[in-house]
Amino acid sequence: MLRIADTRTGHLAEIPAAPRRLLRSCVHMPAIGTGAGPTYLRVPLVGDVLARTAELNGLQVVTVLTTPDLTPDQARALDRVLAVLGIHPPVVVAGHHSDRALGGPADVHVVAQGTDTDDAMGGVRIDVGQVSTAPLDEGVPDPGHLLSPDLPDVLVPEVADPLAVRLLLLGRPYGTPVTVTGGALADARRTLRQWRQQVADWAQEPSRPIPADLLRQSHAALVDDLGVDAVLDLLADVAGRSDVPAGAKFETFAHLDRVLGLDLVRDVGHQNRPERPTAP
Repeated sequence: MLRIADTRTGHLAEIPAAPRRLLRSCVHMPAIGTGAGPTYLRVPLVGDVLARTAELNGLQVVTVLTTPDLTPDQARALDRVLAVLGIHPPVVVAGHHSDRALGGPADVHVVAQGTDTDDAMGGVRIDVGQVSTAPLDEGVPDPGHLLSPDLPDVLVPEVADPLAVRLLLLGRPYGTPVTVTGGALADARRTLRQWRQQVADWAQEPSRPIPADLLRQSHAALVDDLGVDAVLDLLADVAGRSDVPAGAKFETFAHLDRVLGLDLVRDVGHQNRPERPTAP
């Protein structure tokens, strides 16, 4: 079972209630263009990590994303940003009547911090911290504008590295505010490049099982209030450890990327290999 801190009580609550193995999650999209800023990226991202963590622990998950009324352009932009941030497609419904799509009352509601919602709604409430942006470097788009239907598609791919935005937002506890800066995005891009290269290199070595202590630590962090930031710290430590075989490092990174969604195995098989000398 997952244990999530209910914002209303401050106490950890198990979701879903035993013995049910189906988690019903309702993610409430903030209104676009009302000053919510890039927080509307972080809310569905936290919902995605919740679903991935539940699935890693053998639960079935149904996720509904409730949205305000969207124009066709905004709906297309929403589909695009979910895809580029690696967010698994939820069931999208307009308005706030999600029980029918979920097949019953939600076990958990993921909302932007400070959002007014019906206090009588059942289920655990997760409040997602606000996201602000500092002035970014020229040529680096504000991730808060990825939902703008006027943003050219050319700004979405590699120059912005949307998964670097994902990494940056995952690097803090979900309830903690995050400030996106050009420097922070650059650091996230460098980390992704380095980890992907290392994973590709480790993949060439014999496979080894994930050390039991690493598996235990990482899963404990995830099931206790989605401690993804602790998992990222653990991976950074594992990457530099000489006592963990390369094959075990590969399996550890690949396994935990099922929750992180950072495409860490992307470069496996694509790295340059030295040419073998030809026989005389």
